Amino acid sequence: MAGVAYPVHTNKFKIGTNGTESTTDQMVMPADLENFSPAIDGQTVEWFAMDAEGWAKNMVTGKKFSIDFKGKRSVGDPGNDYIAGLAMKMGNDVMTKFSWEMVSGAKLEGLATINVTTPGGGDTTALDALEFTLTLYGKPTFTPALS
Repeated sequence: MAGVAYPVHTNKFKIGTNGTESTTDQMVMPADLENFSPAIDGQTVEWFAMDAEGWAKNMVTGKKFSIDFKGKRSVGDPGNDYIAGLAMKMGNDVMTKFSWEMVSGAKLEGLATINVTTPGGGDTTALDALEFTLTLYGKPTFTPALS
């Protein structure tokens, strides 16, 4: 519509570069991420009660939230270097702080584990890939967008 200015909203991801001890200044947007795919895996319990005349009842009793990221390796960028440096680490060494400000303005934040799945590779004339799965650790904090 001509004459109407719409605000530009983008997804903003920040990852702590000092693990779970990351300060606000150490929360950075990793460079050169190209694609992300969030997923919620709900744990459902199902039962067939006599009062339901053979129909199943069910309830979601647990959730897991993860995001698969794909991008390019960008040597020298603090966020990209931090993630690439986690490739051979495990346990608490791959846990950090995370936040996602969504297009709507809603925000999801908490602790997360990072599993680097592709620390490089590709065509001989291409830049190295950097791919990883970020999985929230425990219940995150969700702040709805202001209406």
